[in-house]
Amino acid sequence: MLRTIGGVLLCAVMAAALSAQTLKPLVTFNGTNGNDPFASLTYGSDGNLYGTTVYGGNADSGIVFSISPEGAQTILYNFCQQPGCTDGAYPEWLTQASDGNLYGETYNGGSAGAGTIFKITTSGQFTTLYSFCALANCADGALPQSALVQTSDGSFYGTTVIGGSQNQGTVFKFADGALTTLYNFCIQSNCADGAQPNIGLTLASDGNFYGTAALGGKPSPECLYRCGTLFLITPGGQFTLLYSFCVVNKCPDGAIPQGLLVQARDGSLYGTTDGGGVNKSGTAFKVTPKGKFTTLHSFCTGTCQDGAIPYAGLIQATDGNFYGTTNLEGPGGFGTVYKMTPSGVVTSLWGFDGGSDGAFPVAGVIQGNGAVLYGATEQGGDANCSSLGCGVVFQLSAKAGNQTATSGTGYRAENFDLASKPMPISVVGAKR
Repeated sequence: MLRTIGGVLLCAVMAAALSAQTLKPLVTFNGTNGNDPFASLTYGSDGNLYGTTVYGGNADSGIVFSISPEGAQTILYNFCQQPGCTDGAYPEWLTQASDGNLYGETYNGGSAGAGTIFKITTSGQFTTLYSFCALANCADGALPQSALVQTSDGSFYGTTVIGGSQNQGTVFKFADGALTTLYNFCIQSNCADGAQPNIGLTLASDGNFYGTAALGGKPSPECLYRCGTLFLITPGGQFTLLYSFCVVNKCPDGAIPQGLLVQARDGSLYGTTDGGGVNKSGTAFKVTPKGKFTTLHSFCTGTCQDGAIPYAGLIQATDGNFYGTTNLEGPGGFGTVYKMTPSGVVTSLWGFDGGSDGAFPVAGVIQGNGAVLYGATEQGGDANCSSLGCGVVFQLSAKAGNQTATSGTGYRAENFDLASKPMPISVVGAKR
């Protein structure tokens, strides 16, 4: 199940309902104010939330928005304002850089229609910095949909889904307005190094980047184009293959990784696959920087109350546990927000029912200032926007008494007890 902008699997199996307690919708998208929040939110240094929607806005090509601590949404930019969409179309993750500005990518648009890198201030002043496919045969990459990560020297690193010498994606460095391709995927025989790195890189404490490729790797009867890889790459572009998925018959170790990795306090990298596992519904795993791999959880156990298809990656919150989302199943049948202990015990915290609480989350959650998680769903919410809705930004809190219940089937788990000290962490795409 390869997940890219422009295509999504939509199905759900209804599960037993549970009483609603802790989820509060902050923004319900209606098309005009955005449609389809594909990427995780960014918690800004000013206390606002920042994010994008892939569609919606003036040209239905996506927006950048902010949400105040009081929950008020402001549209900062509507994409495809320029002739030929040279400013980009279909934006994704935002990174707040050391200069306080937000940096991101668009999947399409730009001078060649193959995506862009852009900068936008928190007040909405927008600049296109680079258009992909500027070189012959898109040697510089094309169709980026990843989070950018900034290093201490101010450079940004990221990936493209396709393009490069083999048209199977790249790792790039962007600094001072110039883009340098560090690695071209599928340069090893039969794409043993991987292909189509969809989500971007994680900068670890050893100074190296870690990431996943959704396809490629070792041969597998389970995946037509092989089942994906885990890799390490240095800032200079030296590539090391750490793990190839589906090395065991029937893929109990998972397949098709598309979530951003997170480095935990123990030094290991934790992530998810949206395929494979014992129940063919995705996994959560950890891998050491030296490549020792452990499957922690296979989703859709029993009646699938834990959810299925975790497209999003994980965060490690201040309580030491990991938090994420699944796209399908759960108590309401339309995906979940879940907690996972470091040993792999998963508890569903909220089960979306497709109503005002949202449906089909693809983005992960982030931790705000205290015991609060923020996230978004691709659909659900306003049924007048489309038959399935245009998505919701939500707040999920451990303090149920202070929140507004919705019609959703979520519930407050007794052990949902995020540490309350003010330390927002693991913001997707943020500079470490």
